[in-house]
Amino acid sequence: MPSRYSAHLSDIGAAVIKELTERNRDREQALAVSREVIRFSANAIRAVHRGDFDDARELIGKGATRLEEADHISQTSPQIFNAGFMNDARKEFTEANVTLAVISGADIPSIADLKVDAAAYINGLAEVIGELRRYILDALRRDTFDGCEEFMDIMDEMYSVLVTIDFPEGVTSGLRRNTDAMRGVLERTRGDLTMALRQHSLETRLTDWENNRAGS
Repeated sequence: MPSRYSAHLSDIGAAVIKELTERNRDREQALAVSREVIRFSANAIRAVHRGDFDDARELIGKGATRLEEADHISQTSPQIFNAGFMNDARKEFTEANVTLAVISGADIPSIADLKVDAAAYINGLAEVIGELRRYILDALRRDTFDGCEEFMDIMDEMYSVLVTIDFPEGVTSGLRRNTDAMRGVLERTRGDLTMALRQHSLETRLTDWENNRAGS
């Protein structure tokens, strides 16, 4: 015989199923968005390193559209919106945008420009330091030195800003680990660039000496 709670419990069960169904739908959408944004961002960064800035902008635009499509999840399922995989997507999106801006010579977009949270932004900014190292090394392999010292300065400036952000790891999503890693990236890049510039200077002086000797 049904108890006096039967109807009430049935309503509770139905409400729970309805909420979890919506949350699961949001989760499935968020997972798909996250995967696509990370892929678009990675491909955009590769395009930047190839010098194909238009292709990079197009890919970043696709990522921005997908993130916008998931905006409603911040209201319907905030725990899904703030899940690690979504934060990773926003971090990679930030990295792609800032990498494109710096290497193409544009203004660095702000948090408001990208519509991401502060933790995702600062961790994406930290990752850009690694991308600038890659750019400098690629340039050195091509014996191209124009801009390398400027990019080194930008790396230093980014790091100087990031180390001033002193909050618990739970607030910054592990920024300290990233800045510790980026300190090593900076030191190695500075050493690589210094050695390459010295070698280039020595080769230039040697060539000038040989030319002067031949002309005398």
